[in-house]
Amino acid sequence: MLYDCRTTADRDRGIAAAVEAVKSGELVVMPTDTVYGIGADAFTPHAITALHQARSVTSQVPPPVLVGSRHTLDGLVYSLPKAARELADAFWPGALTLYVEHSPSLQWDLGDTGGQVAVRMPLHPVALEVLREVGPMAVTTANKTGRLAPNTADEARDQLEYAVRVYLEAGPALDPAPSTIVDVTGDVPRVLRNGAVPFEKLRDVVPEIVAAEG
Repeated sequence: MLYDCRTTADRDRGIAAAVEAVKSGELVVMPTDTVYGIGADAFTPHAITALHQARSVTSQVPPPVLVGSRHTLDGLVYSLPKAARELADAFWPGALTLYVEHSPSLQWDLGDTGGQVAVRMPLHPVALEVLREVGPMAVTTANKTGRLAPNTADEARDQLEYAVRVYLEAGPALDPAPSTIVDVTGDVPRVLRNGAVPFEKLRDVVPEIVAAEG
């Protein structure tokens, strides 16, 4: 089902349907502040497997995790570095992904994470409403491998079809630029991928940060 979240009634029905789907271990497509994402409950292994299958992914690369509040990050990591806290305070919600060491006690199976995971809080009201109801979700771009990332939920449905239970449409993505990824697992924070948040703004918050190679 596709719900047009640009109308109040459909938005309420769509978010309720998406929350039910995620809690049932099924897949949803929802808008973020970058591109549309396909998501599943981060703590339901069969849902993570279904997410990979829907995208025709052969290698089980751990998907990023989206959260609905800044405080959720504290519950996912064993010890949050000062730089990570400062970056989250400055740029969340927004297009900044933090690569952190997750707590070894977490009961999830995202794949071979090596004890590390990419976490982000998106700046989109629809995504945040879903995330605040269901908790952390594994979310990656809502496209088949090798095809373009969708700019609308309708475009995502053309690719993913019946593999996804609920599609939340909110119009074209406002800023399709990918999020900036910063690794905060080492002694010095470093940019892994340049994206929507410029390096200069990151350096204003964390002066010791290292730019991406290449």
